[in-house]
Amino acid sequence: MGRARIDEGQGLAALRSWQADAASASRDTKAMAVRFTLQALADRAPGNTVEVRVPPFGATQCIEGPRHTRGTPPNVIETDAATWLALATGAEAWDDALGSGRVHASGQRAQLDGLLPVVR
Repeated sequence: MGRARIDEGQGLAALRSWQADAASASRDTKAMAVRFTLQALADRAPGNTVEVRVPPFGATQCIEGPRHTRGTPPNVIETDAATWLALATGAEAWDDALGSGRVHASGQRAQLDGLLPVVR
């Protein structure tokens, strides 16, 4: 059985709350915003080729192509919540976050340029 979907209204409310004051957003608000934007990414680019991880809040698989079935996927993107939310909303560019080292991407297909932002 699949993971329960986050209601768009609730997800957008959490995201807007985080955007209004990221420094004082509660852990629950940040978690909801991260999970909602990961869900939006998976909706925009369905598939199982790339795993996007935003510890400790969530992870998703996306982008069509070869599917992995065991162990660590060959294409992994990992970042912190603040960087992910900045990317997901267009507040930061993919190349800037990658170049600064705040995004770690491994594998030939570990690329989100052109898929971001997922929520405006």
